[in-house]
Amino acid sequence: MTDKAKTPANEMWGGRFEARPDQILEQINASIDYDRRLATQDITASQEHARMLAAQGIISEADSAAICEGLGRVLAEIEAGEFEFSRALEDIHMNVEARLKALIGEPAGRLHTARSRNDQVATDFKLWVRARIDGDIDALSALIAALLGQAEAGADLVMPGFTHLQTAQPVTFGHHMMAYVEMFGRDRSRLVDARARMNESPLGAAALAGTSFPIDRHRTAQALGFDRPAANSLDAVSDRDFALEYLSAASICAAHLSRLAEEMVIWSSAQFQFIRLSDQWTTGSSIMPQKRNPDAAELVRAKVGRIMGALIGLMTVMKGLPLAYSKDMQEDKERVFDGADALGLSLAAMTGMVRDMRPVPDALRAAAGAAFSTATDLADWLVRRLDMPFRDAHHVTGSLVKLAETSGVDLDGLSLQQMQTVEPRITEEVFAVLGVDNSVASRVSYGGTAPDQVRAQIARWREQENA
Repeated sequence: MTDKAKTPANEMWGGRFEARPDQILEQINASIDYDRRLATQDITASQEHARMLAAQGIISEADSAAICEGLGRVLAEIEAGEFEFSRALEDIHMNVEARLKALIGEPAGRLHTARSRNDQVATDFKLWVRARIDGDIDALSALIAALLGQAEAGADLVMPGFTHLQTAQPVTFGHHMMAYVEMFGRDRSRLVDARARMNESPLGAAALAGTSFPIDRHRTAQALGFDRPAANSLDAVSDRDFALEYLSAASICAAHLSRLAEEMVIWSSAQFQFIRLSDQWTTGSSIMPQKRNPDAAELVRAKVGRIMGALIGLMTVMKGLPLAYSKDMQEDKERVFDGADALGLSLAAMTGMVRDMRPVPDALRAAAGAAFSTATDLADWLVRRLDMPFRDAHHVTGSLVKLAETSGVDLDGLSLQQMQTVEPRITEEVFAVLGVDNSVASRVSYGGTAPDQVRAQIARWREQENA
């Protein structure tokens, strides 16, 4: 026999195997390098499983107590950094169980009664994702609070609104901030929905078919904070929708973070100077001493690639798998861990930057009135005062813009006589709508940029957040 054949097999696999796996198989098969992050969830679920087994008379109360106490010791070792993880034991489940056996002996072997690693990992992973969702919901609430603070302070502060990144119409800084409040509010609601949908316990589904032991799945589900046990054992161990839905919601949120980050990069540039970020959220250059780089915003903008990549990667893993469990599904955790880490860091960074940024009123006001931003107000005035069809008013206004552009002035720089060469019925009253303050004040429709409307939306959100 070869030396490898003489080496004992992984005893957790039972008597079917005599030899250890090839070194390459061991390397590709092991997940302990990353799934050790499930240690707390694995031990918590195992303790509740042991308590349920005793309550159902499947194992003795003494064995259950020994298992729960031993698992507590294992967790303490892990948290203290004293636990020795073994690749030969493949994953967190076998590492914990092997250490439990070393600590308490024979009772450890009863823990896996009426359970498989298939339902065990699905339970652990759900618990981990659920906890991250809770953390992300809290982080989004903090970001929304920061944006509400900026919106309140800037409710009257005029700035240019853009379409195609070209000056379109004046808006207020507060209105712009509230747009992101709405976006991140939807992100939070998606996570809340995903959490509710995923909150079913796989524990007790065993390998795929359930178990012949008289277990109480409702008890373990309740003890672990689930709403109910999953209703189909095949689906319970096969399901990774919860991970996909989390990454999907995270990807949309990351896209929103990236859009805000992009605006921060543009706004803080020398060409715009709409906002300032402090030294806490910018970096310098190794060669150009004048530089203040918005690196945090740029990195948040980049994180969306990691998060969306995690979603696409896991979708690709899951797309062709037959029921029930396949080892391919081991590839789920690294992607979710990486995506979750990137999202959590991005949310924290963006919240810090939003709290830190300071708008520059003079620059915002100057830009708000430039590039004929009140042209639509002029067209609206022609409709209201002269009873002109909007398409005709649009044409007249376009001619006036061309005249102003040729004359090298903004619309309010044209004389009344110049305007009347295009439309004789225009009166002096038109100049009242050409100022940016009048423009934003006139946008009184629900959800508009008028300061009173912005304040009403802020009040609605504050009431909602404090409910």
